[in-house]
Formats: sequence, structure tokens, C-alpha cells
Amino acid sequence: MARTNIRSTRVRPSTTGAVGLEVLAREQISPHFIRVTLGRGDIESFVPLGHDQWVRLFLPQNGGNLAAVPSTLSLGSYARFLASARGDQRPVLRAYTIREYRSEGPDGPEIDIDFVVHGTGEAAGVASAWARNCVPGDEVAILDEGTGFTLPAGIAQVLLVADESGLPAAEGVLAALPAHVRGTALLEIPAEEDRRVLAAPRGISVRWLVREDPHAVPGVLARTIAADVPLPAEGFFGWVVGESALATGVRREWVSHGVPKDRIMFCGYWKVGRSG
Repeated sequence: MARTNIRSTRVRPSTTGAVGLEVLAREQISPHFIRVTLGRGDIESFVPLGHDQWVRLFLPQNGGNLAAVPSTLSLGSYARFLASARGDQRPVLRAYTIREYRSEGPDGPEIDIDFVVHGTGEAAGVASAWARNCVPGDEVAILDEGTGFTLPAGIAQVLLVADESGLPAAEGVLAALPAHVRGTALLEIPAEEDRRVLAAPRGISVRWLVREDPHAVPGVLARTIAADVPLPAEGFFGWVVGESALATGVRREWVSHGVPKDRIMFCGYWKVGRSG
């Protein structure tokens, strides 16, 4: 992840150690999203926290295994992880949000992770290619990292901004908000067909921002629209995630209008031109 203040609002994970899981199902839910359902393995040890709970996801590659996955992720354990296997067989490490947790599925508890898919061949990215090709029984591992969104006491209004990489997290936040919370969610997506039905309090206005240009940089549209949205006169909590320039740009705009920094959670999930 790129620049962030997630530590200031973070709820620490309850799950400790690596959780080994299996792919249960894969579904193309819209043109740019694939949903992978995971379960079995160590799923009983996973503690759901809701909101924008995220995990480090380890994906085997080129016939490699998950033996090198650390039980925690620190500078030291990450260095050992990098040295543990050849680069082409070392598990791929990416950060993803838990889209949904279900305590009772056909095979026991299960979690969904939504992958943004783009490009083909080498342009698709390792995680995107994995999501396209995974099959039931494929093994993965996750490390729980907790949540970033925490609504401050006494605050009943929110502004949420995300591009498609932050859509699963935004869905989790909206679904977990108390019924009395009001506000606006600006959600940028690549295509009209990527819209979906969202669970949210009645007082939340969800605005879908569809990019008309398929070559446009993700996040630019949401950043432009966010700059024109009037800020509430009363206190609110701001949450912005997605491409790095979107997260830092919107946060900078809000701070320039006097929003306290501790009332903003921002996180760059990715950066244009960089993988991983």
C-alpha cells in the first residue's frame, strides 16, 4: 500500500498467524470484477471484523508452495520470506479487502474476495491472472491486518471516496455503518455494468462515477468530483482509498478546508505504473 494514515484509525486484527485456505468457487460478477470464495483449511480461526477488514494474501506460483508464508509480517520476517525461495516460485504477496464473511456456507465458514481484473497476458498482473484461472481446491494463505475505518464517537456524517480497487472496502464500510449515519459515497468504476446493489443506511447518497474513457487513469474522476462536493458544516469523518494520487489528493483538499487530519482515513492501495 502507498501513503496512508491507516495506523491512526486501525483496529488491530484478532486473528494471529497465517490462515491457510482453499478456493471454493470463482465467479465473474461484472466485466471488471471476479469474486473468489475461500474456505476450509484454517477458516475456523479467522475472526471477522467487518468494515474495510483487509488481509495479506499469498498466492502460490509456478508450482511453488506456501511453506515460506510467515506467521507475522515484519521487516525481518519479510526479508526472510524474500530469501526463502526462488523469485519465480515464491508466493505472490498482495493486499486485499474481505468483501464478505459468512459463518455458515455449504462447506462451513467462507469469505469472498473481489479482484479487479484488467488487461490480458503480461498486462493483466499476477493477482488478476490468478483470479481468472484459479479453480476449487487451489490453496492460498492470508494474514489478517484488521480494519482502517473507525467512526469517531459523536460523528454521524461521512464522506466516502473510492475507485474500483476500493469498491469492496467501501461496500464493507457502508454495510457496517449504523442506521442513523448520513453522508455521501463517491464510487468510481470502469463501466456501467460494474454497478452493484449496495447495503447502506438510508441517509447515505451513493453516487456511481463511470469512466467514459477506457484509457483514463483510475481515480482522476473521483478526485475531480470530490473536490466539488460541499463539505458538511457539521463534523464528519472522511474516508478515501484507491489509487495513491486519489487518496492523497482528496485528503489534501479536505485538510485545506480545515478538516482535522484525525478525522480522515486515507490509503493508497496502488500507484499508477507500479505493480504489487
